[in-house]
Amino acid sequence: MSDAFLHSINVSEGGVPKLPRSSCLVRSTGLDGDRQRDLRHHGGPSRAVSLYSLQLIQTLQAEGHPISVGSIGENVTLSGVPWTQLRPGVVVELGAVWLVLTAHAHPCRNIAGSFRDGEFMRVSEKLHPGWSRLYARVEREGPIQVGDRVRVVP
Repeated sequence: MSDAFLHSINVSEGGVPKLPRSSCLVRSTGLDGDRQRDLRHHGGPSRAVSLYSLQLIQTLQAEGHPISVGSIGENVTLSGVPWTQLRPGVVVELGAVWLVLTAHAHPCRNIAGSFRDGEFMRVSEKLHPGWSRLYARVEREGPIQVGDRVRVVP
């Protein structure tokens, strides 16, 4: 996985889309400058960071979905990571930052605009295993920047 890297860092003051940044500080509470509107379902220590795959976004685009980087609320978009290897318990190193994957993110209606005919359940782990975003807790805080190497530690 030597070609795996951090493609995009995405934040917002609440809701989607999350917009790109070139760098950011990652704390145990999440990315600096990022907020969630619905703290019952998003955020908190075990859901501090949301991750998704550039290759899955590109495949969804090829299916005709108007999804783009950050449009479904992921904080970090990774490239070259074999998404099928990612599941709760796996450690993902982003540069100096260590994330421990905690859960698959259940999709909500707020991301419906990223899908043809509002089919936001296209990224449901229950209906389409391997297509969900993932949540992570921050094991080691630090700065990240676009282009940082990504390493998966099972």
